[in-house]
Amino acid sequence: PKDAGAINFLSKKLKSLGFKCKILEFKDKKSKPIKNLYARLGTKQPNLCYAGHTDVVPVDGQNWHSNPFKMIEKNGKLFGRGTCDMKGFLAIALAATPIIIKESLHTPIHLAFSYDEEVGCLGARSLIKTLKKTIPLPHAVIVGEPTGMKVISAHKGITAIRTTIEAKEAHSSQTQLGVSAVMIASRLIAFIESMNEENAATNTNDQFEPNHTTMTVNIIDGGTAVNILAKKCSFIWDIRHLPNEDPRSYINRFENFCHHTVLPSIKNLAPNGKINIEVLAGTPALKPIANSPAETLCRQLTGDNIQRSVSFATEAGQFQEAKMSTAICGPGSIDQAHQPNEYLSLDQLKLGTVFIQNLIKKMSQP
Repeated sequence: PKDAGAINFLSKKLKSLGFKCKILEFKDKKSKPIKNLYARLGTKQPNLCYAGHTDVVPVDGQNWHSNPFKMIEKNGKLFGRGTCDMKGFLAIALAATPIIIKESLHTPIHLAFSYDEEVGCLGARSLIKTLKKTIPLPHAVIVGEPTGMKVISAHKGITAIRTTIEAKEAHSSQTQLGVSAVMIASRLIAFIESMNEENAATNTNDQFEPNHTTMTVNIIDGGTAVNILAKKCSFIWDIRHLPNEDPRSYINRFENFCHHTVLPSIKNLAPNGKINIEVLAGTPALKPIANSPAETLCRQLTGDNIQRSVSFATEAGQFQEAKMSTAICGPGSIDQAHQPNEYLSLDQLKLGTVFIQNLIKKMSQP
């Protein structure tokens, strides 16, 4: 896998520069090797952690003007999959390591690189769990997701859910003999939309755009033919919740609607009918904590004193949940992330380079 290859490359390079590197290798359900990397120079004493992920999203179905996996420079921009999200940040960190080595840092800067962030922030959980067992917790974590080098102190959380309906096949002209799982799915999706509408009217927070918890269904699969009532249908949806909300409350409401309102009507004609609800992945929100060590440090380095929140989720919420002060600040714009012809501007690359150089200087001071 591409992220494991990136981890191996980073480890080899950092080791050659004198870093102590620990590759944390796991295997997923498909026995695919997956890896995190933690690298440090010097002692394990309380440190600052510079964190990011090594994986990228697919390019399938996108119209790229160049090879997405071969970076090219054009008109002051670096084009390629992941240049913005977030290989540019990793390159900045790697390029700064010779300066880290030369400086006598009062506070060590550790590097933490994770796998599979794009499919549910999976790698950071195991990485954080290992760190908590082996080293003093960092006094601050900076996650370098693309923010235009602006300081982000809060983001929404995300939970992904798969819902599967099993109903009863019949000829589509004989609806009295069966139940279409696709039609049932439409009722459940309408209920999800009703929760959205309720949130838009009542549960708002103007620090975010959109300003409320959102739920969207983005993958659906079901049915075999236009003239057969579908036996099975599944759809995957997500909840992007405000920091002060618990996504479980929405899942509970959805489960109650499924099992107490909809399922009985299925079983009238399909006694073996089922609705299965499975949480696939999730990551917590990053909650705003005024004057936290990580946020304060980032503001000192950037001069950015505006409170900002974002609606996308990152690994930052997981670090914070593990009792580490965390802020987000990295080069590039989320508007370019996941897009065809993704790019990172050279101007943003320079700003990111100045940021880490100033960070190194600050960590050199007693």
